[in-house]
Amino acid sequence: MWRDLTVASLKSDAASPLLDDHAMGGATELMKYGLKKAKKAKVVTKGTVRLAPKIVTAAEDEVTLRDCVDGTDWLQYKLDGELKNDVPGSHRKADAKVERDGEGWKVSHLYLYEAGSC
Repeated sequence: MWRDLTVASLKSDAASPLLDDHAMGGATELMKYGLKKAKKAKVVTKGTVRLAPKIVTAAEDEVTLRDCVDGTDWLQYKLDGELKNDVPGSHRKADAKVERDGEGWKVSHLYLYEAGSC
C-alpha cells in the first residue's frame, strides 16, 4: 500500500488505479483525501517512507498492525521542484487493519497520528 501511495504522490494523483491494489475502504479514502489536498496545494511528495510494522493482533482473516512511519525522507515539493518548506519529514504513529480480500490481503483501516507522535 505504501509503495502505491508513494507512486501516486509523485503527481498527487488521487485517481491512481494503484491505490486500491493493496487497500480498500477507509484506508483508500484516507490516501485519496491526502492526495487531493496536496493537489489543491500544488505540491507533490517525493522520497521514501521507512516502515517496520508490528503485529498487535492476528486472526484468520484480519491482522491489526502498529508502526512508527518514518517520513524523514518523504518530503513535499512545489511543482517547480523546490522544497515546499524547510520543515523536515517526521515520524508518525500509525494503526492499521489488514483484511483478507479474495486471494490476498488489503489494508482496510488506517489511522495516522500527528507528526512527531513516535
